[in-house]
Amino acid sequence: MSKTLYVGNLPWATTEEELAQAFAQHAHVISARIIMDRETGRSRGFGFVEVADEDVDRAVEAMNGTQLNGRDIIVNEARPRQNRY
Repeated sequence: MSKTLYVGNLPWATTEEELAQAFAQHAHVISARIIMDRETGRSRGFGFVEVADEDVDRAVEAMNGTQLNGRDIIVNEARPRQNRY
């Protein structure tokens, strides 16, 4: 099983590969994705990292408040997606 972590305050130039590599030091990373703006194609400054269940707490504790490409990132367990209508 796996859980998804929210990662906020990402620098716009951060790639999904860089995001996955940063978390791979502390958790088994299943996937990483950065949310892009539909109109501009530029990063919206946040993303999600899917990690193994047993690694969630360790990854949040190790990565929250650390620097990634010069910015202090925010990491916590993602909330379930809300319906938009």
